[in-house]
Amino acid sequence: MMKQDNVDYKELAQWVIDRAKSAGADQSFVSLSKNRSVSISYRDQKLEELKEATQASLSLQLYVDHRYSVNSTNDLRKESLAPFIDEAVAGTKYLSKDPYRELTDPSYYPTKTDIDLELVDDKYSSLETDKRLQIVKEIEAAAMGASPHLITASSYISDGISESLSMNSLGFLGISKSTYYAVGAGATVKDGDSGRPEDYSSAVTRYFKDLPTLAPLGSEAVKKAERKMGQRKIASGSYLTLIENRTAGRMVGVLLGPLSGRAIQQKSSFLEGKKGQQITSSKFTLTDDPFVKKGLASRLFDGDGIAARKRNIIENGVLQEYLIDNYYGRKLGMAPTGASTSNLRPNYGTRAFDEIIKDIQKGIVITGFIGGNSNPTTGDFSFGIVGYLVENGVLVHPVNEMNITGNVLDFWKNLEEIGNDPYQYSSLQMPAMVFKDVQFSGL
Repeated sequence: MMKQDNVDYKELAQWVIDRAKSAGADQSFVSLSKNRSVSISYRDQKLEELKEATQASLSLQLYVDHRYSVNSTNDLRKESLAPFIDEAVAGTKYLSKDPYRELTDPSYYPTKTDIDLELVDDKYSSLETDKRLQIVKEIEAAAMGASPHLITASSYISDGISESLSMNSLGFLGISKSTYYAVGAGATVKDGDSGRPEDYSSAVTRYFKDLPTLAPLGSEAVKKAERKMGQRKIASGSYLTLIENRTAGRMVGVLLGPLSGRAIQQKSSFLEGKKGQQITSSKFTLTDDPFVKKGLASRLFDGDGIAARKRNIIENGVLQEYLIDNYYGRKLGMAPTGASTSNLRPNYGTRAFDEIIKDIQKGIVITGFIGGNSNPTTGDFSFGIVGYLVENGVLVHPVNEMNITGNVLDFWKNLEEIGNDPYQYSSLQMPAMVFKDVQFSGL
């Protein structure tokens, strides 16, 4: 059970709920959390930042005669919380009524909470500052010696441990704990008088032992930046397009926002009314799996207390369900499905990135997106890109200052192939993906 400074968080949460009820709240939802994080960055052989933070906090959602407020504090002493709660309830009574403001029905709460998702590295406390400093120096040293074109190199490590306990007045109780480690490097190189290309290499895991060999992160960042040297535009037109795995998630994101209950209810989604319809190529299935061991977004419940479940958001190109939270579910008269996703996995193909390139006669590889926007109401989008021109299966030269434009539905229906190389350092493990007839504007 969560304890800090001899405070029993479960007992404290129940005390807060009881206090809120006595002050006049009909319902309440309290979340208690404590977090410790450490971050160190190194640049050009000098320590740039060393920061450590430990924080405890309380968030209290109040429902008073269908009036709703969210209140937070970092002072967890009961003598301070008592007036905080009383004043919060009194203030909530002045807000406008909203008939849809109620806690999630208990029938949606998880019935099994003893599943071990392996989100906690028990050896976290053994990682000391000296080791962290050694790591950033090692990564940065590998970058510094990787190229005569290097202008600047940096490295970082960030890690943390967090615990939370959530409880509401209808009987929900959820406890979670997790650790993470993130490491990486960035590099900027000199490209004559034409610019200063930059790139990065990074990794994030739940367990320290699952991090990749560290030094190569530095040299990889430099090599990726070097490959951008000589960037230039090419002629506008329609190109076969291969999107790199660590970048492909951007185009999945333009599908997820319009799936929210808020977007559906407010008529600001191009996917409204499309449940059960084809919205992507039939080659594409997108699965939301909250039960992945060591997953970066694994969980047993969401912020509304709704039980996590494995589900297909899109199956063979057909939209299966929207992302509906408790509040917008009530407004829409729909059962809540959960407002957010966890670990997203598409179906995978049979070929890796390098194999796919060999079969491209003429096309563009996208390795990054720069700015741009997507209209959630119409589905129209425009994104700046960086990448490479491909001819006869060979990378010819890097390209930049080009945009891709189109409509999300048209774009996804032109999906040609899915790779077998998922980007593992993300909750969205996308592989490389090939799309036909992508419209580029350049020269």
